[in-house]
This record gives sequence, C-alpha cells and structure tokens, in this order.
Amino acid sequence: MRVPRVLAIYVGRVFLLSTLSVLGGLIAIVALFDVIELTRRAAGRPDVPFGRLVEITALKLPFMAIEILPFAVLVGGLVAFWRLTRSSELIVARAAGVSAWQFLAAPVAAGTLLGLVAITAVSPVSAMFYARAERLDSTLLRGGAGTLGLSGGGLWVKQRDDALARGGSAILHGERIAAVGPDQLTLERVSVFRLGPDDRFLERIEAERAVLEPRRWRLEGAAAVGAERMGPRNATLTLATDLTVARLQDGLAPPDTLSFWALPGFVSVLEEAGFSAQRHRLRFNALLALPLLGGTMVLVAAGFSMRPSRRGGVGLMIGAGVAAGFSLFVLTKVVGEFGVSGALPVMLAAWTPTGVGLMLAVAMLLHLEDG
Repeated sequence: MRVPRVLAIYVGRVFLLSTLSVLGGLIAIVALFDVIELTRRAAGRPDVPFGRLVEITALKLPFMAIEILPFAVLVGGLVAFWRLTRSSELIVARAAGVSAWQFLAAPVAAGTLLGLVAITAVSPVSAMFYARAERLDSTLLRGGAGTLGLSGGGLWVKQRDDALARGGSAILHGERIAAVGPDQLTLERVSVFRLGPDDRFLERIEAERAVLEPRRWRLEGAAAVGAERMGPRNATLTLATDLTVARLQDGLAPPDTLSFWALPGFVSVLEEAGFSAQRHRLRFNALLALPLLGGTMVLVAAGFSMRPSRRGGVGLMIGAGVAAGFSLFVLTKVVGEFGVSGALPVMLAAWTPTGVGLMLAVAMLLHLEDG
C-alpha cells in the first residue's frame, strides 16, 4: 500500500527537521553555559584571552552533540508528533486504518540512523577535538598539571618538578608496569629526564625501578647519566610528585577522548598494563547502544504525544514525556556508576536504560493502539 509509505516518509521528514532544530538549540544553550563556566574559572587569570575559552567550548561541540542526542530525539519527537496530532493529520491516518507502527517506521529509522552517524562518523571527530580541548583546559586553566601516555605496557608521565628548578618539569618513562595497586604503582627500567623552566635539559636519571608512593616517586637502583658514561646504580633517590594511582588512571586517555573505533584496542592495552578498564568498557557499550536508544526515544515520544487533543491533558502528557526522558538520563548515570564500581556487569549497566525505555514505549503504544 503506497499511502502508509508516503505518510511514513512525510512523518519522518517532519520528525527529522524538528529533532535537528532541537539539537541545535540544546547545543547552543549548553555551549553558552560552558563558556560562562570557563569564564568564571579564568577570572583570576588575566593572561587567558576570552577567544581561547570560546575555542575550548567550540572543540567540545561534537562531544556535546553525542551526549545530548537522545534527549534531542525525545524532545524533537514530542514536538513533531504533537504538531501532527494537533493538525489532525495522524488522527485522520489512524481513522483511515493506518497503524501507528506503519507511520512510525521512518521516524524510528531516522532516530536509529542519527545514532549510527554519531558513533561511526561524529565520534572520531568528537574524540580528537575533545582531547584538544582538555589539553587547552589543562594548560590555560589547570596549570598544566601533567600529561600521561600509555603504549605497549610502558608508561610516560610528564609532571612539574619544582625541586630542581622553579617551573621545571620531569618526564618519566617506565618500560614495563610491574605492579598496580590501590595506593602503589611500580615501574621497571625507568628513565627520568629533568627539564628547566625553558624546557632546557638539565639531568637524566636511570633507575631499575620506580615506586609511586604518597607525594613522591622512589627511584631504586638509580644513577645519574653523564655526557660520557653512567654512574653505578646503587642509590635510592626520590622525586616529588602530586600524582596518585587514581589520578594516573584517570589521566590515561579518558574514555571521552577516545573514538568508538579506538576504545576496544585501548581497553586491551589498559588491561595488559594492569589498570582497570571499566570506564572505557562502559563508554564503548553506551556508544554501541546509542542507535537503539535513538529509535527507542522516538517510540517514547510517540507514546506521550499522540494523545488526541479532544481528550484533554495533552500538555500534561508532553510534560510527562520530558520527565520520562530526564528519568532515563538519571538512570543512565546511576547504573553507570554501578558499572564503573563493578557492582553491575558493564553490559547490563550500559544497556539497562535503553531496555527500560524500549519496554515503556512499546507498552504505551500497544495501549494507544489497542487500549
């Protein structure tokens, strides 16, 4: 039958335009608040120009779009279906025998497609830009506390080194991570490069191992390396630091700075090094669930906004739809924390909000069609 197909495409076009408009508006609002927050943080730093703050926010826009997308699909769907119901277009279609499932096919496909585009195309751009924004934020507003890198089981750390020269820094490289505990980290075959305030090389230290303890690195079997030779490794040296195991793990490529395609490989690297990869696994599964969540939000919006206006209470139903979307957002954060802590399996924590929303939407639409 041609009429349901044409109607589905028409409803899908109205839904898509409404969703993209809502998404643009929500991104603008969030970006405005982010600029205000960055301006507040930069209030005591007159050397930070306002343009750099705007640049940080602009770099975060793709990440914001992915995070806001499910709520934008919900609100866009509520607006689109309410307008179509108010103009009696959907009421006439249903009176003519067209099922809600038929004319919702295109909007559901559009919501799912938006999720697919977000994780496959926008996610790599988002990760690259967000990592750049975090580096700018760290350099301009957090004083460049330190940078970290992890590859092949080895660890690179750059930190402040005020003991050697004020404003100096130290670059520490461990070839192998020997042990990781809640309060202690041990690296083997360690090199330390100490730099002055102008990044001028001052000293190099080679050590058999380095142990991260509260407020310091303990370098065992350490020796200074001269221009021609290295002295005997028989000293135990200390290097002051404000790093902790928790801060190291948080700084090793946070999940938000990795694309959907890069997350599985980095999870393997983290686990080989002995670090927990719960947050990265949760992020990967949450992105994997995004297309299904997009389609689910379309069904939730339809269930709350397709009530005929002659029955009254339309505004209350739309408000309930927004509240349901906010509840799903809160549920996502709560079960996500349980997933990170290990209290829930990561897959269950990532997919629960989508499953709950899908069951709610299907129940409401079945009641709307047959009840």
